[in-house]
Formats: sequence, structure tokens, C-alpha cells
Amino acid sequence: MLKYGNRLLACALAAGMALSTAAYGAEFNKTQRSEIGDIVKEYLLTNPEILRDAFQELQRREQLAEANRAQSLIKDNAANLFRNEGDLVAGNSEGSVTMVEYFDYNCGYCKRAMPDILKLVDEDKDLKIVMKEFPILGPGSTFAARAALASKKQGKYWEFHLALMRQRGAVTEESTLKVAEKLGLDIDQLKTDMQSKDIEELLGANMSVAQSLGINGTPAFIIDDKLIPGAVGYETLAGTVGQIREAGGCKVC
Repeated sequence: MLKYGNRLLACALAAGMALSTAAYGAEFNKTQRSEIGDIVKEYLLTNPEILRDAFQELQRREQLAEANRAQSLIKDNAANLFRNEGDLVAGNSEGSVTMVEYFDYNCGYCKRAMPDILKLVDEDKDLKIVMKEFPILGPGSTFAARAALASKKQGKYWEFHLALMRQRGAVTEESTLKVAEKLGLDIDQLKTDMQSKDIEELLGANMSVAQSLGINGTPAFIIDDKLIPGAVGYETLAGTVGQIREAGGCKVC
């Protein structure tokens, strides 16, 4: 072990010498460069796990940097993420912890995650859940998102949302309007409200913030200052909420 440690030290010293001597205009000669290369090669061939460890450390640092970046952006966009009046809110609107979900009505993973959301609503009476319309899977998704947002004016947003998420097959303009009819919505009024400037601005803001956070798929969750991509399951979501509370509560939500 000491022998290998000495070789690693020699490699480090050689690299340091290369940097320091460059300042004086000195260079290793061909023989010296060859010897240093042989030492490094021998060490890596004898201890290939050092490359694995190095890659793992690089990945850890990159993930940490990305998490720090996301935390900063979440803080900068906290008002839009957690307190935008146009968003659908489930659970306790005054909950001490807030969870945001970016979703698309044509996202199969979002539909699979829906029971997890409902379980959180049922079991955690101090959790606020903000649903972010994020239609990225085609025209049918965009039409459905606009219709869902417009249904708020008729007091049917939550029911409309659940019906669309439970729908089997593709969500299209036709299927969305059928859902609206079943819920007793005024279709003409709905179509008019779908064209409102408020809906256009809300969807635009959702897209803009999601892009800045690097969200390019659904579902994606934000719990306080933590970004969690993918359908990670009830245990992960509930566990993260618990961690937030154990750490003293929301920092930004």
C-alpha cells in the first residue's frame, strides 16, 4: 500500500513540477516525460479502481453543483412556483410545506403518479400541493391544459383535472370536450375562457420557469428547494416532505 501511495505521490509531484517549471520557461526532456508517463501508466494499470473513484467523485460534484443551481433558481422563482393564484391547489392551501408538480395530461407517468398525489392529500393534512400545467406532449395536451385552466371559472378545475388524468388513451381536443360535457360545463363559455390572456401568460410562465430549472419531462416535483424529476413514488415524496419538516420547515415555500 505504501509503495502505491509513493507512486501516486510521485505522479502528483511530477504534475506539480510540470506546472511550476513552466513559469521559468523550463521543460521536461523526452526521457523525463517518458518516465513520468510510465509511472502514471503503471499505477493506473495496477489500480484501475482509481479511475472509477475519480469518475464517481466527478459525478458527485456535478450533482452537487446542479442541486445548488436548482436551489438558487427555485428561490429566485419562489413566488411563481409556490404562490401563483392561477395554479390548481390540492390538499391544504395553508399547509406548512408545499410540493409542486409539473405535469402533462398525456403523460403516462403522471397518470401513474396520480394515486401517490391523492394518497398524500389524504394522509398529510398539512401539505399544500401546487399543480403546474406543463403541456409538452403535443396539441392535445395544450388544448387540455387550456380547458382545465378555463374550467376554474366554472368551479370545476379539480374535478376536470382528475377526470383528464384518469382518462385512458390519448387526451385530445375531442376527448377533452367530452369530459367537459360530462362534468356539466358550459362548453361555449369554456372555449371563450380558454382564449384569455391570463391563461396564455400562466402557461408561458410555467414553460419559462421550467426551462430555467432544466425541467424537460414530466412529472417533475419541487418540494421546498429540492427538485425531484420523474415518477419517484409515494415513499420518496412523503419522505422528502418529512425531511423538510425535520430540518425546520420550508426555506422558500
